[in-house]
Order: sequence, then structure tokens, then C-alpha cells
Amino acid sequence: MRVCSGSRTIRETWVPVSNDGFPAAIPCIIRKERLPMPKLAQYRAKPEVPGGASPANAPCPASREVSILHVDMDAFFVSVELLERPDLRGLPVIVGGKATERGVVTSASYEARKFGVHSAMPLRTAAKLCPQAVFLDNRHELYSQWSDRVARILAKYSPVVEMASIDEAYVDLTGTERVLGSALGAAHRLLTEITSSTGLPCSGGLASTRLVAKVASEQAKPRGLVWVPHRAEENFLAPLSVRKIPGIGKVTEGALAAVGIHTVADLALIPRERLEEIFGRWGTALYRKARGDDTYEFFVDAEPKSISHNCTFNEDTAEREQIESTLSLLAQKAGKRLRSAGLFCRTVTLTLRFTNFQTITRSRTLASPSDLDGAVLATIRELLHNAWDGSAKLRLVGVALSSFLAASTANGQLELVGAEHREKMERLARATDKLRDRFGFSKIQLGGSLRAPDQK
Repeated sequence: MRVCSGSRTIRETWVPVSNDGFPAAIPCIIRKERLPMPKLAQYRAKPEVPGGASPANAPCPASREVSILHVDMDAFFVSVELLERPDLRGLPVIVGGKATERGVVTSASYEARKFGVHSAMPLRTAAKLCPQAVFLDNRHELYSQWSDRVARILAKYSPVVEMASIDEAYVDLTGTERVLGSALGAAHRLLTEITSSTGLPCSGGLASTRLVAKVASEQAKPRGLVWVPHRAEENFLAPLSVRKIPGIGKVTEGALAAVGIHTVADLALIPRERLEEIFGRWGTALYRKARGDDTYEFFVDAEPKSISHNCTFNEDTAEREQIESTLSLLAQKAGKRLRSAGLFCRTVTLTLRFTNFQTITRSRTLASPSDLDGAVLATIRELLHNAWDGSAKLRLVGVALSSFLAASTANGQLELVGAEHREKMERLARATDKLRDRFGFSKIQLGGSLRAPDQK
């Protein structure tokens, strides 16, 4: 079925168990504003239900039918690039780096996907499959800004939003009927608003569990919305390949195929005890997944557990100046995110990956909580000095911050010594962040990171 709007033809996707239908989001104008990020939600493991029943099947009040919308931005990085490069529309575009680099594809346009290019594929492999593609470098700061805009729209429709990644989110529409009307109508309006406000295409899946909602949004691509009504979850999943289930990769798919399981319907026929016998605790999860059950539930907790940035070098290197400048850049990126969240960190972690792929991490607890780039970078340099002999070549370096405290709590733990200097540095950091928001992160950096390559 197709719905026409102006000169555009937009596909409508729907589940054949219902007579309801609705158009996909229609692109319109771009609104560029920079506002504070909303408080979002995360998720935690569901407790076991007495009697061994699946948590997702636990009884709940009839008036509280669960409605979870999975929003997935279509080819997000590429779509953002096309906003600034409309001349590339209709061409195979690959974001991730240059065709000759050894990084991986982070996003590919649908024109490039026709040649077999997909995310996480080595750039050099993508270049062989689609040599005529336009290769673009990652611009993570730009993508984060557009992700923030999408997140603010999501927060208008529900107080419970889980940003699963920079380009996908779960929105809990349960109990919003009095304000938004039916969940199906709200989902349609939400997707429409995202595209009309940002110009970015997106797809959605609406179901009673996160797992089914995610599978549904994948079936809806591109620019569609698939609704799976309550109690239709197993019928919806049954004909699909087991590989369509989140968490089932090539290895598990092969193991399932070895015992004659190819579709979700095949998996649903296997008793839980048999799956646990073959796969151990993972068998319990497979049993639930075959029925569309979740193993996680939402809970409101806006604070992240860690903030990290990594960089893979184009060529393994033992050049100290390059390594230290890269770590400086990563520390600044992490510090900016820390201040944007209104948090202080107590723990700083350095990650080093060597040529042979051996990876080590070294952590240190700060004497007092901090949100300053200088404190983080000083700790990172000391960790590097103790962990690296200066001769072994490195493939990847990373910086992570954790053990967070809210600003109000951290202020009571700061040392009085050097308070005046720290206050000056904090004012400088906030002023720098404002300039970065206005002109872009790469335009304002500490001198020690000027030689750092773009982050991959």
C-alpha cells in the first residue's frame, strides 16, 4: 500500500492482523535549536516471576496495556550528512572514513546497501563491493547534536525514554492515552514530528515488549511504522529467521541450525528445559525471545554509568606525540559530555590496544571529584606512563570516566586548597563548551590535541 503526499511517495507498512493503517513520517523543514537534554530512562534486568513464569507474561492490570515504541533513525549518519550535502542524494554514500583506511563502516545509504555494504564492515571491503561510493569521515559531534534534537522530541511524548544508542530509542507510551490518545496514533505523530522538524527519516515499531518493537521497526524500514497488537507477538515473529531476533548472531544461528532450528516458530517449539540443556543460561533467554518476551524493564535514571571515547589509529603507532595528542582530544570530548550532564567523576580509565589485539585497561580514583579536562588528562598521562613502555605499537587508545556524582554532591567533597584556581578553570571550561556548541568541537581544542586525528 502506498500513500502520496505532494511529490513524495511514502511507503506505509502495517501488520495484516489489523485493519488500521497510517502513513509514514513526511520530511519538511529543519529547525535548528540547541536546548538542554531531557532526562531519559535506562533499563535493568527483570526479576524472575514466582513459579518460573516469564516476567513479560506476568499478570498486569487490564487498564495498563503496555505499549512500547522503538524509534530507529534510518541510515542516521548518512542522513545527517545529506542535510548538508543534498547533492549526494541518490548516490551510494558510506560514512566511516576513507576507502583506503582500515576502519569500519558506521553507516551506509540504501543505495550503497544494494551492493552488500553494511555497518561494521571494513572500509576496504566496502570499497571493493562499491568502488563508486562517496566515502565520508565520521563527525560524531555533529551526529550527537542531531541525536539530542531527536531525544527532545521523544521526551515530549513520554517521561520514560531509553536512548539505546545515538540513533535508536525506546519510548514507553503505556498510560499516556488520556493525554496523547491511542498509542498507535501517538506513534504516528511522533515519527511524523521527528522528520518534519529535523528532515531526518525514521522508522518505528509498536508492540507490548521492547524485543518485538525492535524487530517490528526493522521490518518497517525505510520510513515505515509496524504495529504488532497485544497477543499477536508470537504470530508476528513465527515466520521470521532466528537471526532477526536481537542478540542472535552468526554463532548462535549456526548452533540453532545444527539442531534443526531455522525460524522463530521452530525455536518456540523447543521446550525450555531442552534449550537450557543445550545452551545453558542462554537457553532461558532464547525461550523467552521466541515468545517475544523481554528480559529488561524500564526504570527512570537519567545518570549514565560511564562516559567513554576511543580512537583507532589508521596505522599502528608508537609515536608518543601522536598518542598523547589523541588522548588529549578524547579526554576533552569525555569532559565536555560530563559537564553537559552536570556530573563530576571520581574514576578515570585508560584503554590501550596493541598490534596483537591485546587490550589492557588501567584505572585511578581521583583525590577529589572533578569535571575538568586538565584533571582527567593529567591522570591519563600518568596511567599511560606506567602502562606503556614507549616502544610497543598501539592500535587503539581510549578514555573513560565513571563513578559519577551530581554537581551538588561533588561540591561538598571538593578540596578547599586551590579553590580559586579551580573556579577559574571551571569558568574557562564552561566558556569553551559554549564556543564548541556554537562553532563545533573541532574548532576549539587544547593545544596538546592539535595533532590528534579525527575520532573513529
